[in-house]
Amino acid sequence: MAKRTKMTDEQLVKAYAEGKNEAFDILLKRHQERVFNYILRIVKNEDIANDIFQETFVKAILTIKQGRYTENGKFPAWISRIAHNLIIDFFRQEKSENHQSADLEEVDILNRKELCEATIEDVLVSDQIREDVKYLIKELPPLQREVLNMRYYQNLSFKEIAEMTGVSINTALGRMRYAILNLRRMASEKEIVLTA
Repeated sequence: MAKRTKMTDEQLVKAYAEGKNEAFDILLKRHQERVFNYILRIVKNEDIANDIFQETFVKAILTIKQGRYTENGKFPAWISRIAHNLIIDFFRQEKSENHQSADLEEVDILNRKELCEATIEDVLVSDQIREDVKYLIKELPPLQREVLNMRYYQNLSFKEIAEMTGVSINTALGRMRYAILNLRRMASEKEIVLTA
């Protein structure tokens, strides 16, 4: 482990991609303060900053594990760009949710897809996807299933999950990453389509 702390970011990314999970722990420790402070400075809300920070590193984990990381020598800029894009996504979503004006005649705020009744086909497809997801989640190892349920069904942050399960945030993130990878793998093997 001490030897790894002297490795460059790129060497750590390569080691992590090869299955050495402790390499990502070092990357996280090396960059977490700077990335979190950057996010917090922009969103000005610690809870939102925590969520975006966690999403940033989950996205980084998935990208590296899928072999799509190509930013040789630029890991700090790459991880900051992921955070920046997630911040933009957050503000876009917030704007679309909070800034519909009833003053504009050409905009009918009640004419929105989420307010419309679904067709029978939509309902059947959604129900089938929900059942498929439940089935796949039951097939996950217990620790991965626990983190996934806490994150998506109880809406807990990774910090809260780590505290409640008595593990580090890195471990909680890792379990979530494996849960997502396993769900994708099982869906592919069983030829289950999880999108409408």
